[in-house]
Amino acid sequence: MGETPSKFNEKNMAGTIKKGALVRVVTGNLENSLEALASDRRLPSYMFDSTAEVLDIKDDYALIKFYVPTPSVWLKLEQLEPA
Repeated sequence: MGETPSKFNEKNMAGTIKKGALVRVVTGNLENSLEALASDRRLPSYMFDSTAEVLDIKDDYALIKFYVPTPSVWLKLEQLEPA
């Protein structure tokens, strides 16, 4: 059976997100994830309202930088989508 276009495919996403790309955080994939549970439960609005730049990629994680004065953060590729 073929995949539906809306279904996330991590292998395809890893191929489309590259260093220097602009991305957006996928709210549903970040909330209640291990990464979200390991930090403050009150996620800032800029994470979902703005784009970020991919600074580095290691395995299935990307280091992203938002255009606000905050530290860069590592998120899983499945939690990001191209902007």
